[in-house]
Amino acid sequence: MKFGRLIDLKRCMGCRSCVAVCATENYFTPGSPWNVMVEYEVGAYPKVKTIYNPMGCMHCEKPACKAVCDYIGVKAIRKTEFGPVIVDYDKCIGCGYCGNTCPYGVPQLNGKKLAPLSPGKGAVGSEAIPLAARHPTHQKKAQTVEKCTFCYHKLEQAAVDGKLDRVGKDQAYTPSCDLVCPVQARMFGDIDDPGSDIAKRIKETGAVQLKKEFGTAPQVFYVLEEGAKS
Repeated sequence: MKFGRLIDLKRCMGCRSCVAVCATENYFTPGSPWNVMVEYEVGAYPKVKTIYNPMGCMHCEKPACKAVCDYIGVKAIRKTEFGPVIVDYDKCIGCGYCGNTCPYGVPQLNGKKLAPLSPGKGAVGSEAIPLAARHPTHQKKAQTVEKCTFCYHKLEQAAVDGKLDRVGKDQAYTPSCDLVCPVQARMFGDIDDPGSDIAKRIKETGAVQLKKEFGTAPQVFYVLEEGAKS
């Protein structure tokens, strides 16, 4: 079983709902977003259109970030059994090599001091949860690398509950960004199972992996809009 994501750029309208919910779900650190919207124009006047491309971690099968972290002996990045690539905040030394090596520029080195999500307003909402009570992927530390985890806290809970088959179907076990898209441009599930909804959709749409020439085998697939960059 290997979890992956499908993003349909033909449907995405750039509303950034996925960006907003990720910030809330994962204790957004200002300046170190886990999910961003890349926006650019293609074509020539008067036939010009805007491409909206949501970008998070690709959770590569052969992650370049992990390779360089292992190479320098830190070994703060691991590839989990379900597919997500996770950073161990306790081991990370904040060198930033992973971000420089990643073809997608995903890993984000946060600041020397973590700022609150709502400056001047005190702990609100999810921030009110004590740091020690949060999932390890949410126990962030200053001068440490952060990135999307495929909402690993939800996948881990699915495993504990014996409901991995409900990932991508039930709200409690599905990454939040994939739940809120108003135009259903996102899909999440088991890409190893050819009978899964996401595997069928990838095949039907001819979805592709971005920058696959780097050999990292990303687990996020895109249905490209005409003119979109692959």
